[in-house]
Amino acid sequence: MAIRLSLLILLCFGMLPRPVCGQGNTPKYSNEFLTLGVGARAFGMGGSMAAHTNDVTAGYWNPAGLTNTGPGSQLMLMHASYFAGIANYDYGAFSTALPDSSRLAISVIRLAIDDIPDTRFLFDASGALSYNNLRYFSAADYAFLLSYARRLPVLGGVQAGGNVKIIYRSVGSFSRAWGFGMDFGLQKTWGHWRIGLNGRDVFGTFNAWSHNPDELRTIFTSTGNVIPVNTLEITLPRLISGGSYEWKLPANFSLLASLDLLTTFDGKRNTLIRTNFASFDPYAGLEAGYKDLVFLRFGASQFQQVSGLRGETHWIYQPAGGIGFRLKELTIDYAMTDFSNNAAALYSHIFSIKVDFYEKAGK
Repeated sequence: MAIRLSLLILLCFGMLPRPVCGQGNTPKYSNEFLTLGVGARAFGMGGSMAAHTNDVTAGYWNPAGLTNTGPGSQLMLMHASYFAGIANYDYGAFSTALPDSSRLAISVIRLAIDDIPDTRFLFDASGALSYNNLRYFSAADYAFLLSYARRLPVLGGVQAGGNVKIIYRSVGSFSRAWGFGMDFGLQKTWGHWRIGLNGRDVFGTFNAWSHNPDELRTIFTSTGNVIPVNTLEITLPRLISGGSYEWKLPANFSLLASLDLLTTFDGKRNTLIRTNFASFDPYAGLEAGYKDLVFLRFGASQFQQVSGLRGETHWIYQPAGGIGFRLKELTIDYAMTDFSNNAAALYSHIFSIKVDFYEKAGK
């Protein structure tokens, strides 16, 4: 019991940001909850969605893809849990058509650890252990995305879109932050080929953290830690480029293959291709469909080099798979990540449900 409480407290305080004084000190991994992905279809395809995303989740994967969602509106909800249910990841989005044939979408993302025990007051004034003094708090990350997309007359109707994202992060009453950023995307279709570009955090996403020193002073002083001050955290830009090809097979079968390349510009990372200037991380996916009603999906991502117990190195990756069913206006998708336990990440079950709202004829 005590060990688990301590681990949860350490995990929570590990989320507190470090001061940022300039680009040289900018952390590589900022706002990482926004890199997890949304939609069970995308999880099942390894996250390779930049070129062919065509529903409400395009507000996250590539805003330009919102132009492919049709004339009506769409609603999607998704839930996933990590670490045996300790952390919960939820997503909801709604998109609709505007009078000028453009599209608008609103998305909400939440990653949180709720009911974290706060053991600072576990002992009363006499030194006796009192579980009645046990308090609880949450460490939560929120993102609110407002996305817009339309088809441009140039280059044969290239699709363009962008979003504005507002970020709110909190660790109980100890710390909280507000952030702001922007993404832009392009898509183009040539027959069965599709290509896509998505620039994330194109101007840098800034999180301004404020801390409550009165809540932390005693425990940080007693443990020899520096009491945190107000800080600025910056998420550097990254570029996602992708391509996909769809085959129309006999007997109403179809096959879609996609490949994305995530490029980061903050030096070497543990990725498949890395240089001092940039690192390149591939994501691959495959989707087989029947009559546009039933789908089977596979994907691979997170290619990393790790060291073994004897000092040897080998490559690992995170496989994924999933299925989907479309019943008129209702689509239900399921994905399982890292089902072979090949990567360092724990496996997760992802469920999402999408509803299409079509306008009735004559209205």
